[in-house]
Amino acid sequence: QVQLQESGPGLVKPSQTLSLTCTVSGGSITTSYYTWSWIRQPPGKGLEWMGVIAYDGSTDYNPSLKSRTSISRDTSKNQFSLQLSSVAPEDTAVYYCARVVGLGEYDSWGQGTQVTVSS
Repeated sequence: QVQLQESGPGLVKPSQTLSLTCTVSGGSITTSYYTWSWIRQPPGKGLEWMGVIAYDGSTDYNPSLKSRTSISRDTSKNQFSLQLSSVAPEDTAVYYCARVVGLGEYDSWGQGTQVTVSS
């Protein structure tokens, strides 16, 4: 079965760029027809979908975050990454990577990583 693991710094200063990487094992990020997603959960709030990168490299983003968000991949390392620019304290959240199958089901999740935006 596929396994996902997030990595990156846990503390980011306001106005800087948040960068996280999801390392995938047990399956290829280029296999049809999976997509690979970033989701976050601010403290006390629900899950917020941020965006996806598909098996063919195409991307889609939450319109509320699109201007600040970039998702990319490194197929040689079987990794995909998230960059969120111009962060503010309200971007503090647990960030997850996950695989999407079928009609939008998240069938596999990373453990999540806490990112705090603070000076």
